[in-house]
Amino acid sequence: MSEKVYIYSVGMTKFGKFLEKSIKKFTGEALKSAKQDCDLSLKEIEAAWFSNSGWGMSENQHSIRGQVALSANRIDKIPITNVENACASGSTAFHGAWTAIKAGLYDCTLAIGVEKVYNEDRKKMMEGFIAGTDVEVTTRMIEQLKKWAERQKKKKAEKEGVEVNKGKKGGHSAFMDLYAMAARTHMKKYGTTQRQLAVVAAKNHTNSSLNPLAQYTFPMTVEQVLDDYEVAYPLTRSMCAPVGDGAAAAILCSEKFLKEFPNPRAILVRASVLRSGSWKKDDIAKRAAAAAYEMSALGPKDIDVAEVHDATAFGEIHQIEQMGFCPVGEGGPFTESRATALDGKIPINTSGGLLSRGHPIGASGLAQIYELVTQLRGEAGERQVKAKIALAENGGGNIGPGEAALCVHILEKK
Repeated sequence: MSEKVYIYSVGMTKFGKFLEKSIKKFTGEALKSAKQDCDLSLKEIEAAWFSNSGWGMSENQHSIRGQVALSANRIDKIPITNVENACASGSTAFHGAWTAIKAGLYDCTLAIGVEKVYNEDRKKMMEGFIAGTDVEVTTRMIEQLKKWAERQKKKKAEKEGVEVNKGKKGGHSAFMDLYAMAARTHMKKYGTTQRQLAVVAAKNHTNSSLNPLAQYTFPMTVEQVLDDYEVAYPLTRSMCAPVGDGAAAAILCSEKFLKEFPNPRAILVRASVLRSGSWKKDDIAKRAAAAAYEMSALGPKDIDVAEVHDATAFGEIHQIEQMGFCPVGEGGPFTESRATALDGKIPINTSGGLLSRGHPIGASGLAQIYELVTQLRGEAGERQVKAKIALAENGGGNIGPGEAALCVHILEKK
């Protein structure tokens, strides 16, 4: 297991709401983008890992999604592995493609994530999110949260003398309720404020305004984030990742392959770790980060830029603590100090993150890789930061107190 693994090429589509595009179409666009990023024929790819979580639920395309989508784009006959790991599907596909080269099985592999989440049937769209949890347990929990929320609304209405349902409000997935509950716990324990959550969201919206492939390309101020409608206290709409579609891909290769097909823009993968959650008290992100740091012989202080899983603004605060970028409980003040801004101590989510770049479930982990490779190559334009070492953290689903699956990758500019 001593084989060095490199990212030879990356590709990504614009994220957004595209009812007219199919999974096959998005697959083709991501492959075209990856091909344009390097001087390499896709025929050199020896095996592929295809990430998708919702095609079965939305269009009944189960079981052989990768074979269907890739064969429609002239990639067939090679081993194709279908990957479904909720929001961590893309990063899990990357891990699979990395593992195969690390083990010496192949010299060139493909990881590709494709997802269409947006649906005009909002109820159907939102019901898909609960599939990333233990459905039996989550259903009971949601009912309890709804009752809690109603009690809070009534108390607030009685105190302020207003109608219970007056004002803006919007629909949301079960995960927003879970994130909101975690945020309230963090606020109570460490003093984290709603304004600090808004700082995260405003920062990421500003970053995405510099990213032409992002779903949202407009900046927001802290005040605008706070004034947006409440989804589940303390989260406003702007603090929650949007629903959208898109695709991203990475071609990985061995050192032997890189010598045969030289590419000065190739990026070394220093570590790739996949971990699963537990119903017991557990810090899955901290476990995964520790393993990645050990594998790479690096530590949090060595990381120059990071993309972390910010399905909500609180998610970013939680993950920068778990990655060791600041002490647990200090993520809010750390963010408020501008340490995570483009010109800060450690820029976080330079792409705009899930919050603003967008979160097409199966593509998100690979979109993180795309961004970090772009940064390490010095090709990020107005959002460019100075970086040699980068980290990606991507979680998926929920088991017990944390994520069901979580990946951490560490990359290095050579």
